[in-house]
Amino acid sequence: MLAGIAMIGVTATASAQQKTFYVAGYGGSFEQTMRKEIIPAFEKKHGVKVEYVAGNSTDTLAKLQAQKANQQIDVAIVDDGPMYQAIQLGFCAPIQGLPAADIYDAAKYKDNKAIGIGLVGTGLMYNTKVFQEKGWAAPTSWNDLKDPKFKKLLVIPPINNTYGLHTLLMFARMNGGGEKNIEPGFKVMKEQVNPNVLVYEPSPGKMTELFQSNQAVLAVWGTGRVFSFAVTGFPVDFVYPKEGTVTLLASACPVAKASVSPMAHDFIAMMVEPRLQEIFAKEYGYGPVNKKAQVDPAVARMAPVGERASKLLVADWDTINEQRDTWTKRWNREVER
Repeated sequence: MLAGIAMIGVTATASAQQKTFYVAGYGGSFEQTMRKEIIPAFEKKHGVKVEYVAGNSTDTLAKLQAQKANQQIDVAIVDDGPMYQAIQLGFCAPIQGLPAADIYDAAKYKDNKAIGIGLVGTGLMYNTKVFQEKGWAAPTSWNDLKDPKFKKLLVIPPINNTYGLHTLLMFARMNGGGEKNIEPGFKVMKEQVNPNVLVYEPSPGKMTELFQSNQAVLAVWGTGRVFSFAVTGFPVDFVYPKEGTVTLLASACPVAKASVSPMAHDFIAMMVEPRLQEIFAKEYGYGPVNKKAQVDPAVARMAPVGERASKLLVADWDTINEQRDTWTKRWNREVER
């Protein structure tokens, strides 16, 4: 009898918990799109309240690690690098019910433990108005970050942000190194780029404030972020550097727990539906991962679509994640002091 009562208590608790569905993902304009285009329909369909926990990818990964004994999050949305870490740490469950034939191979993860929800390119953002007023040519190269005329006018996200990591990686690749030999990247960052950096800023909101106040005129950022900023009317544009643009795959996974909610699979499926992919492209500048998404090139003028998508560089995340903690400590000690 007591066992029966205890079981009823467990079932009631599980049912109560099911009324709130937790999604951890990016903040800023991405969160606004989610709250407008996905969350209301999902809540109506499933009769649940979605609690959206905003944060950058490393924040979300840290939450998963902190909650590993009792995961609260149902769906995690992070960059591809942290997603590989999340999968390796056992935080992601296989996704069920995705239309595999409709999804580009570049967006797929091994064993369906995650899926890309949008292609992003890491490159350069610049204030077109300031550049025009000063008679400066638009940037074309990663090496423009070393130009002394940008002293204390440059903003780069820190290394625990994918955009900052990509910057380090590109300077390593361009100077004889790469993922397996990051030394040239650190040398360029310390000696030639760092003097120009106003601040290593991870917050999207703060990044836009620094541009709006004209404290910064050049930055390393992603196509989605720059597009969202540009549609507000602020004079910024995105540059695909001639040496290459590293791809950032915004990704989602159902969080592994004793009982993965079927709603987690449905929430992810909604994000890769053609209609939502078209919205992501229009409102957030993502390159679609669904082959059936129809995107007007004029609308997605910054997004990695077509030929731009085919030329994106892919990072070796297995190698990076083996060294990331070491690189982060070194960055904090030698670069961002």
